Amino acid sequence: MVPELGHFALILALCLSFALTVMPLLGAHYGNNLLMHSGRSLAVGFFVFVSIAFFCLAYAFAHDDFSVKYVASNSNSLLPYYYKICAVWGGHEGSLLLWILMLSGWTLAVAIFSRSLPLDMQARVLGVLGFIAVGFLLFIVITSNPFERILPISPQDGSDLNPLLQDPGFIIHPPFLYMGYVGFSVCFAFAIAALLTGRLDSAWARWSRPWATLAWGFLSIGIALGSWWAYYELGWGGWWFWDPVENASFMPWIVGTALLHSLAATEKRGLFKSWTILLAIFTFSLSLLGTFLVRSGILTSVHAFANDPQRGVFVLAFLFVIVGGSLTLYAFRAPVVKSAIGFNWLSRETFLLGNNIILSVVMITVLLGTLYPLIADALHWGKISVGPPYFNFFFLPLMGLLCLLMAFGPVSNWKKTSAKQLLNILWKPWVFSVVFALAFPWFYREEYSIPAAIAVFIGSWIFTGLVADIIYQLRHSESVVAGFKKLSLSYYAMVIAHLGIAATLIGVSLTSIYSIERDLRMQEHQTVDLSGYEFTLQSLKKIQGPNYTADQAFITVNYHGDALEDMYPQKRHYTTRGNSMTEVALDVSLFRDIYVAMGESVGEGAWAMRVHVKPFVRWIWLGALMMAFGAFLSVTDKRYRKQKTVISETNTHANAVIMNKVLANE
Repeated sequence: MVPELGHFALILALCLSFALTVMPLLGAHYGNNLLMHSGRSLAVGFFVFVSIAFFCLAYAFAHDDFSVKYVASNSNSLLPYYYKICAVWGGHEGSLLLWILMLSGWTLAVAIFSRSLPLDMQARVLGVLGFIAVGFLLFIVITSNPFERILPISPQDGSDLNPLLQDPGFIIHPPFLYMGYVGFSVCFAFAIAALLTGRLDSAWARWSRPWATLAWGFLSIGIALGSWWAYYELGWGGWWFWDPVENASFMPWIVGTALLHSLAATEKRGLFKSWTILLAIFTFSLSLLGTFLVRSGILTSVHAFANDPQRGVFVLAFLFVIVGGSLTLYAFRAPVVKSAIGFNWLSRETFLLGNNIILSVVMITVLLGTLYPLIADALHWGKISVGPPYFNFFFLPLMGLLCLLMAFGPVSNWKKTSAKQLLNILWKPWVFSVVFALAFPWFYREEYSIPAAIAVFIGSWIFTGLVADIIYQLRHSESVVAGFKKLSLSYYAMVIAHLGIAATLIGVSLTSIYSIERDLRMQEHQTVDLSGYEFTLQSLKKIQGPNYTADQAFITVNYHGDALEDMYPQKRHYTTRGNSMTEVALDVSLFRDIYVAMGESVGEGAWAMRVHVKPFVRWIWLGALMMAFGAFLSVTDKRYRKQKTVISETNTHANAVIMNKVLANE
């Protein structure tokens, strides 16, 4: 009965989302306040019924209801209870329901926290979100029903959750990733609403900026969690593989980063309005493209969910409707989206423009590398593989150039900056960064590495440039404490996020340059030396898990005579599916990871072992968390808590402009 209740709740949510699409938009068009106000109630109902459906599916998993086809395919009675609940999003249908749940949550948040917006603007935003919900609810109801029954004879037990997903990373990674993916739908809705109303001033940028920032923060955490999960779960020791599905989440992040900076220019100076609208459209479109890639069956990946072409065609058609419709609307409105405001070539606007151009080129490069093999295969040009050499060849120089420009943006002024000011602020950071970068490889390793010196220079250049800018900001303060109090939360957020970029850059570069790895054949009581680290295989034993058996090694590690953490890598054998999985052992610290993965038995009591020493790898994820924290801190800035005042000031300014024109004509 519970699955039928969940299915019914989905159908009711579809009806409410259809009403959410039609009624507020009609009200905004005809100026009907009652219809416009209905959007808030409909958003609440949409969220409630989607939540009921999600709870019903989770209930079916928790109670081992294997008469539900989706439960039987993704769970097992021996599965630990926490993985049973998380198995809700372990396959296509459930992950799509999670996607819709996130969309309903964002829609509810807009209805609650955007009450101070003009009523017609809020109604149009909710109407666009309702339209997106209609598309995805039709998708799940027509092609991907998670409540489908296996009747009349149901299986006694389930097929089990994919062993790759039986990991704590699976519990937290998809929700954060989907929060970011779906969050950009709000920015898209604001952009479409602005195009519908023709209200393309700086006010709409101010309204949509906190939503874009929140979505970007969640997506940053989601991507970092995915990288961290792949790093320790797959047993290869890599943190990024340029997998097409990884790229599918990375591309919206790249364009979302450009969108954040473009929104800043639009809000502060009324610039780049056309470009900001396009970025909002493309960011959400790339999120939909990622959904198409993992649900169309055209990719073979642990991340890909579907093999049914009907599903891929549905998502592709919806993608064309969203992209084609929004670009058509933009084409009609483009003539009125103009900005007569100018700026000097040496100004913050110029650096933000350069940031946007580089990020757009990076995104196009990644998009071509991701889609070209798929297009070539579809056109029967043969199987073509685009791997890390292609991506690194283009990505690394462009991102290096972007990071070099990052030091100039915070210390420059809007409209015009003097070259003397930039020189006075940045010459000391430049000298310090050059000296530190040249010296670092000598002290860190015996062999000098020029790429390491370049990476350290860029990272320290960002860091010291921010320190110099903070000192410059405090120059007229009565005291240091008073000066720090004067700085806004958004400024601190920018500093933290840029420091996160520097940390990730250093982590990516140094772990790629200095990592040491070796594949070994080890027997009990054998000791192997790796760059001063001594690994000794003390013993091997069998252990029994809840739904698996495992061979576990006990390895001790010494570094120049000092004992480090004992390590217990495993080779697990899952009984239901018959899969074998590697569970790595890690000894982590801020400056290095020791990583041991257990391979296969090679006879005579010996096992294949993969051993890594990975310096600075933790900085990659630490930097990502700093970026996300900076995003969340930015949203707490007081200017976002005073929307009514901002709107009032905007309207007052608009009235003043009109009055000045009238007086001028007289």
